[in-house]
Amino acid sequence: MTTATQNLENDHVQILRLIEVMERITQSDNPNVEHMETLVKVIREFADGLHHAKEEQFLFPLMVQKGFSNETGPVAVMLHDHVEGRNFVKGMAEKISLYKQGETTALKAIYKNMLGYADLLKNHIGKENNVLFRMADNAFTTAEQQSLLLDFTKVENERENGQSKNDYVLMIDNLAGIYVI
Repeated sequence: MTTATQNLENDHVQILRLIEVMERITQSDNPNVEHMETLVKVIREFADGLHHAKEEQFLFPLMVQKGFSNETGPVAVMLHDHVEGRNFVKGMAEKISLYKQGETTALKAIYKNMLGYADLLKNHIGKENNVLFRMADNAFTTAEQQSLLLDFTKVENERENGQSKNDYVLMIDNLAGIYVI
């Protein structure tokens, strides 16, 4: 039986693939702007809009109900990381826009934000997979895990933009096919 935390860990596999693509892009002196824009789209809509939504709307509140603090400790750290990640993505998007307008000096800032985001997310995913999710597994009943999984499935299938989790995985597959050997 799949658990809610396994669902989130499955998302992490895709996010790590996206990070690998991002790191490869930063090795280019003349990156494909459309690919960078697709990265930002997938981060905003999949990593943040879907994955972080499942955590922030369902997982973390249940953990708080179970006695975890959202002001200190693991949940608070994860929430802080989410905010920091959004700031990196905002920086990427702003600088990509400038780069598209011919401001070549923006590329350095794009890459700085990409690499900052990549480092943050690799550490973040390690903390979630190895610490936070194990704490949740110990705290939640089987019924609570299944209820969370149902909530996660709704989030994955009822996207306002009409795109499903599988659509984002396909976007990641396409980018990985170009950049990851």
